[in-house]
Amino acid sequence: MEEIGMDPSAANPGPIDRSVLYDQDKHVSSAVWDGQERGALRCHEHTSKLGEWRLTPKQIELVEKAGFGYLSKIPAISLDNPLISALVERWRRETNTFHFTVGEMTVTLQDVAFLLGLAIDGMPVIGITYTTCGTVCEKYLGKAPDSTYASGGMVKLSWLKEFFSQCPENATIEEIERHTRAYLLYLVGSTIFSTTTGNKVPVMYLPLFENFENAGRYAWGAAALAFLYRALGNASVRSQSTICGCLTLLQCWSYYHLNIGRPKLNRDPIHDHFPFVLRWKGKQSGPTTNRDVVFYRKALDSLEPCDVEWLPYKYMDSTVIPEEIRNSLVLGRSKTMLICFDKAERHLPNRVLRQYGMLQPIPEDVPQWVRKSRGVDGGVDLSGKMESELNEWADRALHIVDGDDDADENEYMVWYLRITRKVVGRPISLSSEFQRTIGGVREISYLAETFPLKGLLPEQFESISRIRSIAQECLRDQVGGTVVVSPIVGTELGKRTRGKERVRRKGTGKRRRSNDPMEGHGASEDESQYCGMVEVDQLHPHHTNDEVDHLPLCTTVLEGEAALLLDAPNKVDDMQLHDATDGIDASHFCDPSNEADNSNMLNSIGESDLQTAKTVEEVIPQSFVLPDATNGNTDLEIHNETNKPEDSQGCNATNGINGPQTLVATDVNEAQIHGATDKVSESQPSDAVHSDQQMVKEEVEVVPQLSHENTEDLAQQGDNSVVA
Repeated sequence: MEEIGMDPSAANPGPIDRSVLYDQDKHVSSAVWDGQERGALRCHEHTSKLGEWRLTPKQIELVEKAGFGYLSKIPAISLDNPLISALVERWRRETNTFHFTVGEMTVTLQDVAFLLGLAIDGMPVIGITYTTCGTVCEKYLGKAPDSTYASGGMVKLSWLKEFFSQCPENATIEEIERHTRAYLLYLVGSTIFSTTTGNKVPVMYLPLFENFENAGRYAWGAAALAFLYRALGNASVRSQSTICGCLTLLQCWSYYHLNIGRPKLNRDPIHDHFPFVLRWKGKQSGPTTNRDVVFYRKALDSLEPCDVEWLPYKYMDSTVIPEEIRNSLVLGRSKTMLICFDKAERHLPNRVLRQYGMLQPIPEDVPQWVRKSRGVDGGVDLSGKMESELNEWADRALHIVDGDDDADENEYMVWYLRITRKVVGRPISLSSEFQRTIGGVREISYLAETFPLKGLLPEQFESISRIRSIAQECLRDQVGGTVVVSPIVGTELGKRTRGKERVRRKGTGKRRRSNDPMEGHGASEDESQYCGMVEVDQLHPHHTNDEVDHLPLCTTVLEGEAALLLDAPNKVDDMQLHDATDGIDASHFCDPSNEADNSNMLNSIGESDLQTAKTVEEVIPQSFVLPDATNGNTDLEIHNETNKPEDSQGCNATNGINGPQTLVATDVNEAQIHGATDKVSESQPSDAVHSDQQMVKEEVEVVPQLSHENTEDLAQQGDNSVVA
């Protein structure tokens, strides 16, 4: 629903044109829009114990030769799970890009080279898959894990650390190489190839470390990016709750490019070293502890161009970048296929040209492709099953994207806003939209009820009646309970307990616990405000003039036709009643200045009503005093109003009253009150009500909900009767 002054796109988050984001229904953003909050993702990266490995100088030399010298220097960086989760909500696997309000962005091959120092040029990381660990571990590590450390083709990281983290000083070259292979397997399994299994790594990477110099010829950076793309795509599906891959790369990429969640550094960035992830090592400061997914989601939904750094490495010291990395940066603009064993993902720099300092035109369509899992069988060489992907990687140098100096970015943004998902979170919560809708229907119902019918044509009268019926039907459907009011008039309830007011809590009225999953930490704004219940506004008496006061009522629309207000000649004029299905909002009845007669209260209720009333909180209020006609008192008094805190005047959820409340009333004669055999005369003062006021205050202070019949008859009583 669209608010005044709200961006029209907020009513329809998109995409309007689904030719690009064809998987929108499966995306997590659809679930968030529907109020299905999944909270922060579980982030799997296992770098915390990397520092416990003790490498000898010879091992360090072999690690550098294999192409992992810079990666091994990156310390463990604390992950911001809510930030990562909010970024995932913006990731689209149809394009392998983030869809922000300013356009598309992504982690590119250049980012991987700058941040991790891994090679983005070389042979594709692919080989033979395994379903058992024994043979391959025995061959390359000299030892095979037992069944407690292995599962299928994966081995536990703890086993590698336990047996290979300390290389003996007098070790032979073969032993040093085995310990180094174990370290490399641990390194990639805890960083760039971390899995959602927790602490396991596939042993299929081990054969690639057989020859360390040959290992250095692989494009490990491209493989790391393929793995991260696949992990982001999987995590963006609404049913997922975990994410893996090189999350340090993702988080630091966000720090460099987006001014959201970026920590403040306690040191001068001028001392940065390569790789550039090292900027974020060491102590950091900044208010990050209280930031949840909703916080970051709102920040990304309102992202402005000034919050984006398109070229964050432009002013970095280029002399610290290794020559082999600098020479391969041009391939960071290659439109190609990234490969990591069975994972093949498209690298599409033509969609993010602004990250290369170029103007962004409308990009060409992305061919739809099905991501297949090809490594299910052991002993399978995937090279024979991924021929087209390998050919595309081999031709990567032929597909370097260039900019267009004549590109019109305004034209691009017009196109982009049609094909993208503009916002993820709702501008206003589901509960607020619900309440506004019900408020509008209630207003329509009131206008239809008070519309003058005199002189209308039959078809006009029928239209007004139809509007009234539809409005009442909509309001009735929003009530959770099912209470049918019996049409029989004159039915009396039994005696009330000592004629006192009592509020008894039942199961439906228990205080909502703090660990409610819909209100706990990390829940979305929608869910924290809309949990299947309707918020109840606070009650306040509204004064229109010196003679007429409005008494707010908490009325419940029951099944069956809503009771219509009856015109009682010479008794009550202009009495107005509004249904409030989502709280106590606009229900009023007016007490006219002319004298009200003493007439019987008409209220009928059947046995089924009594049974239903027992399942909710029974409210038998005595805190309202009707005006004394003989004394000329024309104001309705709410005795609890002046002596109670404001937040105790309504059916507020903070008072622990969530369930519907039903007022059960009987036929009250001129001198009768509920649950008492004593007669109340017209001259009886209202002190009796004050004597019971304290008992109500000691339990739960609730302004009663009245049916239409009750409120009408109450207004018709002219004596100081007690409302039951």
